[in-house]
Amino acid sequence: MKKFMPIILVGVIVVVIIILFFSLAKRQQMVVIKEGNLKQLPLKMELHKFQDSDCGMVIDDLAYASQVVSPDGKTWFFHDHGGFVHWLSDKKFKDSAVIWVMSRDTHRWIDGRKAYYSFNEITPMGYGFGAYEYKKDATVDFDTMSLRVLRGETMKDPKIRKQLLGK
Repeated sequence: MKKFMPIILVGVIVVVIIILFFSLAKRQQMVVIKEGNLKQLPLKMELHKFQDSDCGMVIDDLAYASQVVSPDGKTWFFHDHGGFVHWLSDKKFKDSAVIWVMSRDTHRWIDGRKAYYSFNEITPMGYGFGAYEYKKDATVDFDTMSLRVLRGETMKDPKIRKQLLGK
């Protein structure tokens, strides 16, 4: 019997993997990209059905959500503004893309390039940027926010976090 234990164990593992594979295949597919958004408007996002294009996590809250729309109408989705900046940085269409961000003050989709960004919020991926339609103290413009993300000057950096939060 001891001779067959490794074979039985491997068989059980294979069966479990097959069962998991088939059960996941039956689940509804997550939305990562939508095509055909030629008007480049923000699309309705259903929670738990959209996947972040940068990190791959499921979007379960719209508070820090964003959408990037390319000139050909492809739309990608993000759950942290820092994620779209990181993802968009090497795309050929980065300067012509339309960016929509969920506003923290008006709770609607606004132009991401015209938004004002706080930099000390607790966000899904830890970048720390919240988008606002109306300027308030301690906010920066789109270009400054993008530069900070690309330099790594975000709440992910312990030194920056301590500087901003005093923790």
